[in-house]
Amino acid sequence: MIIRRRWPGGRRAAALLTALLTTAFATLGVFPAIADSPTPTPSPSTAQEGGGDDAPRVDLVLDVSGSMGTADIEGRTRISVAQQSIDDVIDALPPEAEFGIRTLGATYPASDKTDGCTDTKVLYPIGHTNKVEAKTAVATLRPTGWTPIGLALRGAAQDLGTGQATRRVVLITDGEDDCAPPDPCDVARELAAQGTHLVVDTLGLAHDDKVRQQLLCIANATGGTYTDVHTQQQLTQRVNQLVKRSDQSYRATPANVTGTDQCTTAPLLTAGVYADREKFAEHRVYRVPVKAGQELRASVSVTPDRAVARDYGVLLQATDPAGQELVRGTDAGSGRIDVASTGLRWSAPDSSASPTDGGTGGTGNGSADRVVCLVVSNSFAGQPGVQTDPGLPVELTVAVTAASPTPDGPALGLGRGWIMLLVLTGAGLVTGLLWGWIARWRIAVWQEN
Repeated sequence: MIIRRRWPGGRRAAALLTALLTTAFATLGVFPAIADSPTPTPSPSTAQEGGGDDAPRVDLVLDVSGSMGTADIEGRTRISVAQQSIDDVIDALPPEAEFGIRTLGATYPASDKTDGCTDTKVLYPIGHTNKVEAKTAVATLRPTGWTPIGLALRGAAQDLGTGQATRRVVLITDGEDDCAPPDPCDVARELAAQGTHLVVDTLGLAHDDKVRQQLLCIANATGGTYTDVHTQQQLTQRVNQLVKRSDQSYRATPANVTGTDQCTTAPLLTAGVYADREKFAEHRVYRVPVKAGQELRASVSVTPDRAVARDYGVLLQATDPAGQELVRGTDAGSGRIDVASTGLRWSAPDSSASPTDGGTGGTGNGSADRVVCLVVSNSFAGQPGVQTDPGLPVELTVAVTAASPTPDGPALGLGRGWIMLLVLTGAGLVTGLLWGWIARWRIAVWQEN
């Protein structure tokens, strides 16, 4: 009878082989070390959003003056288009949204200018929105009186209160203020000067140069945007974007900065969020100091707040002061359709780098700050009749962190790679010989039994 045994030395042989290979690799140091995961460094937005529970708020200010009864938007009255858009926006609000509605010109008729020019009131208070109640209140509105935009803006600022979070007013109107004083541009400047983190975005339903100029002035004074509305869909999309942006915005209002066209005269920026304006096809330059061993992370968003031609884009480059490109940004892929965005990352060489290796070029040891120039450019073009001044809103985010560590690699570079190849070849040969000998021994034992 033939008795088949389990190979008693199989496990010992496998263990021996494993030990041999492990010892060989460890001796030559060809196993790459596993680097510790770097501790995440908060981005500027995270750092700013981390303090307190001050939620962003939005107050929608709706013009209900008599002219809103004009039927010139896709055959419908301006007020009906606005009401439908607001209903759609309310339906899309997340449960945690802090949203309110204020009206102007909704109560007193055009024959009563004295009272009509003080006619602004809260239609729905800012807070968590009961969608049925809010939509019911909007449905009751009918085009009535005058257009006291300046007073309505002051009222909206009071509705929103104060705090560190950005407060956003979305003004929908079809006309300029016909009740000044106070002039709405002066009110916007007054609110901006108070440091209340108040941004006013304006949407114009009538295509009149005077109206456009006034709404642009209001938006510019507070760092907001102006949109010329032509369709129901455009109004709904834009208001939705602005409401969502309030929750995505930085808790602290971006600092205003003015880029230049030369790196030598560009403003010097530290980590933070900045707001600027850039004209069509313009270049704006900023400077950022980066130490050896640090990584520069930057992103930029440009908002097409007016009718622009198709096929546009935004480019962000990092260069040295002489204009030599270090890296250029690629599309950030934010998913937002109301901005064009891009971003980049660039690591300064460590302290061992020489000037020819990309060091500072000043000390030869890479220990001094290196000035990196950030160049923001765009390929926007306005549609016929669109004003080019002021420029498009630009939001620039800058962060400087410790460079991300890379896994420890072979110290000998390509030479160590050849050593690895030789070790693997030798290990394969030894393994084949061992397994051949063990197999022959095993067969001999099996035949004896």
